[in-house]
Amino acid sequence: MLPQEIIRSKRDGQKLSTQEIASFIEGVTAGTVSDGQVGAFAMAVFFNGMSRDEAVALTLAMRDSGDVLDWSDLPGPVTDKHSTGGVGDNVSLMVAPIVAACGAYVPMISGRGLGHTGGTLDKMDAIPGYISQPDVAGFRKAVLEAGCAIIGQTADLAPADRRLYAIRDVTGTVESVPLITASILSKKLAAGLQSLVLDVKVGNGAFMERSRDATTLANSLVEVANGAGLKTSALVTGMNEPLASAAGNAVEVRNAVDFLTGRFRDRRLEDVTLALAADMLQSAGLVSSNQDGMRRAAETLAGGGAAAVFARMVAALGGPVDFVENPEKYLPKAATEFAVEATENGFVTGIATRDIGLAVVGLGGGRIRPDDRIDHAVGITRLLPVGAEVRAGEALALVHARNAGDAEAAAAAVLSAYAIGASKPPAEKTVIRRILPRG
Repeated sequence: MLPQEIIRSKRDGQKLSTQEIASFIEGVTAGTVSDGQVGAFAMAVFFNGMSRDEAVALTLAMRDSGDVLDWSDLPGPVTDKHSTGGVGDNVSLMVAPIVAACGAYVPMISGRGLGHTGGTLDKMDAIPGYISQPDVAGFRKAVLEAGCAIIGQTADLAPADRRLYAIRDVTGTVESVPLITASILSKKLAAGLQSLVLDVKVGNGAFMERSRDATTLANSLVEVANGAGLKTSALVTGMNEPLASAAGNAVEVRNAVDFLTGRFRDRRLEDVTLALAADMLQSAGLVSSNQDGMRRAAETLAGGGAAAVFARMVAALGGPVDFVENPEKYLPKAATEFAVEATENGFVTGIATRDIGLAVVGLGGGRIRPDDRIDHAVGITRLLPVGAEVRAGEALALVHARNAGDAEAAAAAVLSAYAIGASKPPAEKTVIRRILPRG
């Protein structure tokens, strides 16, 4: 089938057949479809959308562009979660070991930072020796030994997605819901999962700032995933403030270790982590209800089982065997610390969360260009949540930077991101709604 005819059909608002979509994606993978044609296809989908059947066909074609992992030899259910991205969102580091400690296997293929949002893979790279992109044999070995493994996408998993995404990134078509859906799900389907739970963020720190847009994306992901044969549900969760009190790479890893060991847990972070763990356990068939899942996840966390699994995972992938006991011994530390001081008395009434993420990028903790090197040590900690009372001169946050100049610039950005008012604002729900497949 000629790619230009497929593009023409979609440009004119026609529904593409499964064969047409498969043919086009085969050309994307083989390189017989040009960058210009890929960009034109993406733009046609951006403006005309796709039906559920088209999105399912696109997702499956992208999945089948490379290897599909098989975990049928594991003695337990295989499940995973995916977040659409936020600030201070280190949930994966806790939810994977919690669920694994309850008897599931979690082969988690994660991504790097995108824009103002942090990437799970960048966080794991802050651990010395940790191999975040092992070969398939190393991946399988870690999952079998620890119950979970957090790694990056290999070259052989959904290669069509990498090319299509790179072209979407430079043609202004990233925000297309069908293309986002196929991009996320093709990698998860290639990972050989039996079930999946999605965390779709909404708010001023999310890619989807409006509730209706986040709900549209969540419904698309759930319907297409189930249409492609993957049992999937979703949670829509709030991102109108950083989820953890830390934003960065090493600082979020330390926050995760503190969470797992019980040294310190941010309330909103605990709400989201346990809610996702409960849904994963229920969808994996390990509990009979969401309430049972919440109880089991909380008990596993409190009993130390999740911390033990995280420690085994780090060691299995080349990290220190005593990392959980001594994270400060191994995690890189920034040369400069700078307190961001409030200029007035009152309550935190709002946080421009995206600006906090951009401040981390400005420190060197994120990327401006895809090939930028990450400084894993920099970041922001002790971020006060919305509703906290503060007095003039007290710290709103603590900046960790390479030098004084970077620290002062980041501190100014953080200070301007905080709104202080005379009255304590009402608490917002962290877990907003569950999205289940229709029927």
